[in-house]
Amino acid sequence: MKGSMKDIAAKPFQFIRETIVMADLEQRNRKIIDAVIHKANAMYPGTLALIGIYGSFMTGDIHEKSDLDLLILINDNRGWQLGCAFIQDDLQVGHDIYCTTWEQLQADARYEHPNISKLMDAKIVYCAAEQYKERLEALRQKAGSILAAPFSKEDYEKAEKHLREAEHYYTAAMISEHKTEAAAAAGSVIYYAENAIAMLNKQYFHYGVKRAYEELNAMRCRPESLCDRIDRIISADSISSVKEHLTLLMKETTAVFHQVKETIAPQKSPVSADALAGTYEEMYSNWRSKMYAAARTGDRHLAFMSLISSNAMFLEIGSEVEMNRYDALEGWDAQDLHRTAKEYDDLLNAYLREYQSAGIHPKHYSDIDAFALDYETIYPPQP
Repeated sequence: MKGSMKDIAAKPFQFIRETIVMADLEQRNRKIIDAVIHKANAMYPGTLALIGIYGSFMTGDIHEKSDLDLLILINDNRGWQLGCAFIQDDLQVGHDIYCTTWEQLQADARYEHPNISKLMDAKIVYCAAEQYKERLEALRQKAGSILAAPFSKEDYEKAEKHLREAEHYYTAAMISEHKTEAAAAAGSVIYYAENAIAMLNKQYFHYGVKRAYEELNAMRCRPESLCDRIDRIISADSISSVKEHLTLLMKETTAVFHQVKETIAPQKSPVSADALAGTYEEMYSNWRSKMYAAARTGDRHLAFMSLISSNAMFLEIGSEVEMNRYDALEGWDAQDLHRTAKEYDDLLNAYLREYQSAGIHPKHYSDIDAFALDYETIYPPQP
C-alpha cells in the first residue's frame, strides 16, 4: 500500500483545512474588491472601468498568506486615488492595491516584454460597462495575434532589446568591486536574460517568479543549462564566482540568439557591380593613407581605430552581399605598425580582386587635372 494509514487518515483533514482556508481567502478577496468598487462609485464616479484577478488566485499557487493581485483598470487620473498599500495583521500579509491605465495595457498589448499576464490572464470580477470588457478583449486579441504569428525579424529585435539590457548590467557587474554591487547588477542581468529568452520563444510568463524555472525550462530556444546557471549566480559565495557564472550565462544566452538570428537572416545579394560599386575606393580613401601615416608616426590609436572603422564597413557589406569574409583586425600588430599597414594593403588587394570579378574597375587618374578633365563626362549634370 502507498503511504501509511496515518497519512491516509490525515488527508481528509488536510483537505478540509485547505477548503476552509480557501473560503476565508475568497471572503477576504471579496471584501477588498467590494471596498474598491464602493470607494470608486462614491468618490470618483466613472473612473473605475473594471476589476480582474490574476496571479496566484488564477494559477492555483495559493497558500494561507497569499496576497491578492488585482487588475484595477481606471479611465482617468482620479482613479489613482483608489491605490493603497497596507498590511493585514491577522494574517501578517501585505496587499498592494495598484491601478492600471488603458495606456499601460495598450503598451502591454504590443508585446514589448513578457510580463503581460495581467492583460492576458486576469479573470474579470467587476465591469462598469460592457464597452470596457470589449475594449479589454480587443487588446487581448491584439497581443494574442502577435504571439500566434510566425517568428520574424521584428520579434528578434524585440527580444534583442532585452539582451542588450542584460549586457548593460553585465558590464556593471563586471566592474563592481563589492559583492553586493555585483549581486545587484547580476539580479538585473538575470531579469533581462529571462525576459530575452521568453521573447525569443514568443511567450509570456503566466506564473510569476515562483515558477520561473518551470516556465523557462519548458521553452525550446534557451541555453541548455539556463536555470542551473542562474542558480549558480544566485548561490555564488564570492564576487569572482558571481562574475564567472554571469559570464557563462551571457555567453550561452548570446549563442542561442546567434543561432536564432541565422534562421531569420535575410537573403544576401550576389556579388555584383550594383552591390559593391564605390566601396573599394571608399576604403582606400578613408583608411589606407591613415594606416601608413600611423606606421610612420607610431600612432597605435590611429592605426587601431582605422582598422575598427574599416572592419565595420566590411561587416556591413558582408551582411548584405554573399562575398568572401574580410577581417581587418587579423593583421593587427601593435608592436609593428608597418607590418600592420602592409597587411591592410594586402586585405584591400584581396577585396579588389573580388571587386574586379564583379565587373568593377576603379578609375585611376595620373593627376587631378586628368580627373577634372574627365569629371563632367563621368558625372554629367542632372536635368
